[in-house]
Amino acid sequence: MEASEPAGAPEPAGAPPPSGSHDYPLTFSVDYPDRELDRLSSGLRIFWVIPIAILAGTIEGGSFSTGSSARYGGGGVGLLVIPVALMLLFRKKYPRWWYDWNLQLTRFTNRIVVYFALMDDRYPSTDEQQAVHLGFPYPDAEHDLSRGLPLVKWLLAIPHYVLLIFLMIGVLFAAIGAWFAILFTGRYPRSLFDYIEGVIRWENRVGAYAFLLITDRYPPFSLEP
Repeated sequence: MEASEPAGAPEPAGAPPPSGSHDYPLTFSVDYPDRELDRLSSGLRIFWVIPIAILAGTIEGGSFSTGSSARYGGGGVGLLVIPVALMLLFRKKYPRWWYDWNLQLTRFTNRIVVYFALMDDRYPSTDEQQAVHLGFPYPDAEHDLSRGLPLVKWLLAIPHYVLLIFLMIGVLFAAIGAWFAILFTGRYPRSLFDYIEGVIRWENRVGAYAFLLITDRYPPFSLEP
């Protein structure tokens, strides 16, 4: 594990990168490592990730998981979900500092997920974007968000949960395949990289709709940008 974070500029504000074909409010991408990856840290990644996962767990409320169920908390620690839903219901407001907290924590946890999936061999930073680019705009709650819809979005997203279960099984096998490829060649197969990136993007879009509550637009059933 690196003793300190690499130098670099802090992450930009929440405006998303240029949108893709779906023009969804949340955008996500990972820079493909067109170089040899570190074989040692990749081979021992399951152990290398433990310290930063423990740190994330102290923020997330005691545990950290790459699965969506653990990444979206309900209350005073982790991502603010229930407080935002109640604020939208009764005040039709999304406090700016709650948005900032959710954005930065989502970026941080995604850097850990990407590192664990072997897609980047730089140790996850707490504040620098590194190879992971995630953004979503601050919502105009008064005009763009519904009062009552946040109470049922988690239910409306059930079809996505079902599909993501199968997609995440595919991610497991893809990551294992990438692990062997990196150990023998030092390179991450591009097709496996694109698949895992697409699944993480899909999961983030569902999270933006059902848990972060930054949009009322139903997420697309797609791995594409």
